[in-house]
Amino acid sequence: MTALMAKAPTSLEKTDAPTLLFRLSVGVFFIGGFLTSSVSLLVPQLKLMLALDYTQAFLVQLAFHASYLLFALPITAFIVAAGYIRAIAAGLAVMAAGCAALAVAQGSLSFVLVLGALLLLSGGQTFLQIASNTVVTVIGPSRGAARRLTLLQGFNSLGTVAGPLVSAPLLLAQVERGHEWRPAATLPFVLTALVTAVLALAYARHRKALETKHTGEGFVPTHRLFSVLSESRRLRWGTAAIFVYVGAEVTIGGLLPSVLMRPDRLGVSAVTAGQLVALYWGGAMVGRFAGAWGMRRVSEARMLLCVSLGAVVCTLGAVGCPGIAGAAMLVSVGLCNAIMYPTIYTMALPEDARAAPVASMWLCMAVVGGALVPVLTGIVADGAGLLASLVVPAACYLLIAGFAAVFREKRA
Repeated sequence: MTALMAKAPTSLEKTDAPTLLFRLSVGVFFIGGFLTSSVSLLVPQLKLMLALDYTQAFLVQLAFHASYLLFALPITAFIVAAGYIRAIAAGLAVMAAGCAALAVAQGSLSFVLVLGALLLLSGGQTFLQIASNTVVTVIGPSRGAARRLTLLQGFNSLGTVAGPLVSAPLLLAQVERGHEWRPAATLPFVLTALVTAVLALAYARHRKALETKHTGEGFVPTHRLFSVLSESRRLRWGTAAIFVYVGAEVTIGGLLPSVLMRPDRLGVSAVTAGQLVALYWGGAMVGRFAGAWGMRRVSEARMLLCVSLGAVVCTLGAVGCPGIAGAAMLVSVGLCNAIMYPTIYTMALPEDARAAPVASMWLCMAVVGGALVPVLTGIVADGAGLLASLVVPAACYLLIAGFAAVFREKRA
């Protein structure tokens, strides 16, 4: 990453492609994290405002993550045809439109409109999941790919910390005031719409400078998508690992406020519980910056194995330990999550950079785990109880440990 930051010119227009990409990517990763954690707060907000059960409330996450499955193939075809940077600009523009639509849907208190706006919003994020992550991976030496992506994921986590701190008082305040709707609840998404629109313009303006080496030429065609998957056992396992990782992270982020409000845990108010979620995302932020440093000394696979087993222990501990101890163990899962996504992503990608967009499509489609695992957990919570449902994300982390153990050897 030092190579990306060294000798930066004074003018943005004269900046070399890797450095310019890093600067813009900081903004993309930050606002993506802010948005993700703010959307998670819609689960307790809508559950209380509209008297939903856990299964219905987690339809928010289903809508927010479903596009990763629905739109990944056409978006990959767009990337192959137009290149990474135009795809990032397009994705940011779609996100801006989705945030604006979500603000309008919130004001109407229509659950259906909220779900539709979230689907549009996640369509834009699908562009970024495939294009932004892959550009960061292939723009520099492959040996440091996991470290580069982990460092940028640290800025994503910074956004997830800011999200609850800014959004919880706005999204959850009316829950404590007689369920009265307040227009201020739309402000987090209006703000995100403005920021993503500015970033879209920045990427569009510098598309030529950034695409000097990374255009759509020479990519594996999308009709080979199944052969790319079938030829790589590592990619298949990695796809499954991404599926369960995103599912577990989103599930805990959505359930955490409800757990913290329980009398046998912290017994705090809705707003306080929502703000305390920042500790969960904050653990991921600290862990990612620390992980980027630690990967200079410890192999990525060994680190992934340790943190995934730690997540299993912490999640199950949150079920059995009452009071502040149980709450702290569940919050600490965020620290364990820190390096999982970027490490799984880079470990799963094939060595041939020409296959990267198609391979990334599979990894991106696996993010649909953030839609399905929370709904499954919600069903368990409605049937067996909130704390018992945490066994589902614990099982997810166990599978990730299996991926790290099986593919701990470095590729040739």
